[in-house]
Amino acid sequence: MSLVNTHRSCAPIRSLSPASSSISRCAHTSSADHVTCGTPIWIGKGITCICFKRKGTFERVCINLTPVQEDRLRRLKQRMKVYFDGSRIDHQEALRALWYAAYPDQELQALVSDQWKEMGWQGRDPSTDFRGAGFISLENLLFFAKTFSTSFQRLLRKQGGKPAVWEYPFAVAGVNITFMLMQMLDLDVSKPRTFIRSVFLQMLSENEWAFDLLYCVAFVVMDKQWLERNATYMEFNDVLKSTRAQLEKELLMEDVLRIEDMPSYNLLLTLDYRWRTKGRI
Repeated sequence: MSLVNTHRSCAPIRSLSPASSSISRCAHTSSADHVTCGTPIWIGKGITCICFKRKGTFERVCINLTPVQEDRLRRLKQRMKVYFDGSRIDHQEALRALWYAAYPDQELQALVSDQWKEMGWQGRDPSTDFRGAGFISLENLLFFAKTFSTSFQRLLRKQGGKPAVWEYPFAVAGVNITFMLMQMLDLDVSKPRTFIRSVFLQMLSENEWAFDLLYCVAFVVMDKQWLERNATYMEFNDVLKSTRAQLEKELLMEDVLRIEDMPSYNLLLTLDYRWRTKGRI
């Protein structure tokens, strides 16, 4: 990442590959308090320019999106707006698909059943737990189960060691992670307010499943921090905050250009930390 002086502002530019040395400047020269980007200059397929007032922190970000970024952000926002509706056949089928992805050899008795508590839902009807994050939180869980099935099963069943004294409810934790990511990435506003969002949009242009992949990374980071803290259920929000801080730190690393470049992505490929963590063997 490079910082280019543009009079009263700076323009940090993230290249799409380590070999790239392309740098562009924002065209504005205004000294007004509310500066905006000038004519965008595209760098490869990535972000054109990001401007902010230099006061030691990223306070104001304005971004010109590429057509790909605009389209994928629009579709992601549409997913976020869908509430879980137990009367919709496709939502019912998605819920059943999650059950059989989690417990392929166990018959689901009904969509409202005590069986769901085994997965970590608060009651017999999991639909009541989707209110915080909507249908996308179910999609995230299903994506995790199908894309990284081994990691999903190990976290769900707490495999690889003895259970902690206090274990978090798996499914409810997943819904909370979805909501945390939506807040962290500033996806519920029309104008970007954080540099993290700008970085994520570049990743989204490279992979339309970037949000779902980041969700999977967030889940294993949260699990690892839970074990390291030997946390209790009352500390769940603190663990979630530290998880967010770790994700933000990794997303801003200079050599992280895709979700797969994040150091914690490797946790999805091997969950050996569950074997090594003190007190779980």
